Amino acid sequence: MKPRSPRRIKNVPKNCPFCKNDTQPSYKEIEFLTPYVSERGKILSHMRTGLCSKHQRHLTTSVKHARHLALMPFMLKPN
Repeated sequence: MKPRSPRRIKNVPKNCPFCKNDTQPSYKEIEFLTPYVSERGKILSHMRTGLCSKHQRHLTTSVKHARHLALMPFMLKPN
């Protein structure tokens, strides 16, 4: 039996759009939050999105806040 090879995740360079525009992620602006959520409803990691750690933490709390207020779904329904 072959040993498993580790999965490679394609790292994205750190180009935080929130740092460039000097803004913070907000739970009210859902169109800015949706690119950072996968098709299944999971929040993507900072390695895949290219956000800095500060804005990744703010984004996570904003997505959770939007879900709690029913502005975003917790999970997408399968077809």
